[in-house]
Amino acid sequence: MAGVRSAATAARRARVSVATVFALNGFLAAMWVAHIPVVTERTGISHDALGGMLLLLGGSAFVGMQLCGPIIDRWGSRPTTVVAAVLLSLVILAPVRAAGAGTLAIALVGFGFANGALDVSMNAQAVAVERDYGRPIMSSFHGFFSVGGLVGSGVVALTLWLDVPVLATVSVAGGVGLVVIVCVAWGLLPGGIREPVESSSVESSASDAPRQAASHRWWHGIDRRRLVLLAAVAFALMLAEGTAYDWSALHIVETFGSPESVGAIAFGAFSAAMTVARFGIDPVAAAMGPVAVVRYGALIGIVGMTLAVVAPAAWVAIVGWTVFGIGLAGLIPQIFTAAGNLTTESSGRSISLVVGCGYLGMLAGPAVVGFISNRSTLAIGLVVAIGALVFAAAAAGVVRRGDDVTADEQRTVPRRRDTLER
Repeated sequence: MAGVRSAATAARRARVSVATVFALNGFLAAMWVAHIPVVTERTGISHDALGGMLLLLGGSAFVGMQLCGPIIDRWGSRPTTVVAAVLLSLVILAPVRAAGAGTLAIALVGFGFANGALDVSMNAQAVAVERDYGRPIMSSFHGFFSVGGLVGSGVVALTLWLDVPVLATVSVAGGVGLVVIVCVAWGLLPGGIREPVESSSVESSASDAPRQAASHRWWHGIDRRRLVLLAAVAFALMLAEGTAYDWSALHIVETFGSPESVGAIAFGAFSAAMTVARFGIDPVAAAMGPVAVVRYGALIGIVGMTLAVVAPAAWVAIVGWTVFGIGLAGLIPQIFTAAGNLTTESSGRSISLVVGCGYLGMLAGPAVVGFISNRSTLAIGLVVAIGALVFAAAAAGVVRRGDDVTADEQRTVPRRRDTLER
């Protein structure tokens, strides 16, 4: 009994630690995003040059994600999470210290690499903690990331209003990051992702070949068709999410002639709705299963985006963007959980591939919408997000827990520790 209590305590401690890392990542990312106008003015770069550098940041993040996967499989996600968080806390200073285009490009490569590595490693930790809990908790982790981003944006807005030097603000933020990761490192789970809940056929195929062969051919024992489909759905979902980040405010301003302050409300409503909804998705996933969360969440997102596109007035469009945020809130967490549970041998690389493809979707979405809207209207461009969610709804079965799990069986997640908090 004492051993079970100890295990339950360790699981709760790990949950708090991982949630803190998610919040820290959102907070540090906001330090860069909210300071983009200041950095742009200081370095004197054009919008075109900034766009190219943001693509460079995205490319380096993707590289960091892919390199982090094998490291997680070899040494576990705890050391990679700690190292990536420390690195991100240090390199966050580089972009705001850049004096020109060249130094900014170098700084963003470092920032993107560290952010990508942390993104994959903390999600690997989250999958492991969720498995120890025996019930869905992944969406709440992503909710803490959103909270961290909101706090970071608020801190930047306040310090800029008070005329606090940017370097001082970001230096303190980086110091906070170092202190936080030192404090929570001991609470992270020491191993990788253990005992995935998957079909016996996948597990047996993984055990038929030597571990050494699997390390060289990391896709050994994985349902590759399912892995590719998970990556494609992640790409589609984050394409839709990226559309909201870059185009929601502009949609209100350009379509209805509203002031920029009203346009900002649309993005704020989307972000707030997504953040709040993420903390309520886990009980829904436990009761209805991940397939229902993805399918019905995508349908809700489709309704929201459709409402925004056909809205006769700005306030109706803002309601549409809010519903869109609610629909998207719990979808990506289900995809990442499914990716982490694909195999015993290379969960880190599975997660890195799926997270990386999702990140590419986040970058591609705004560009695709911009390309289409330049040749038609912004409303028509936003239909791309609707198409992405239609695909996600149709492919929702890819997150099913096990290849032969029935709809009723999805409602119950195998519990490893009955005494964990309910």
